Amino acid sequence: MRSWNLTELDAPAGTRDPIVLETADGTRAVMLAIAPGQELREHEVKERAWVTVVEGRARFESGGESVDAGAGMLFTFAPSERHSIASESGARILLILAPWPGDGHYRAEEKAVSGADFVGP
Repeated sequence: MRSWNLTELDAPAGTRDPIVLETADGTRAVMLAIAPGQELREHEVKERAWVTVVEGRARFESGGESVDAGAGMLFTFAPSERHSIASESGARILLILAPWPGDGHYRAEEKAVSGADFVGP
């Protein structure tokens, strides 16, 4: 058994410092801290993504729909579904990607980030 306290992990650079918790059995778990005023501009991943707000509040946008979410909200995005995430007050989110890596996913040595712009303080 492995465990993590997602509210205590250090991520001082916010979205620029995601913490890969584990990659196993075709799945990847990642924790992101979104600093106040920070945003992940519209982007996509090649895997199905499950995203839950662990702490704080964040605004999720996809396909013309926008949801302001607090702790406990869970979202899912289909592979290649474009979406953005922003937080005025700061948030911690848990991201689960499967299958990992998805078909067409860029390898780290080919391209570090595919289609995501991180902005904010």
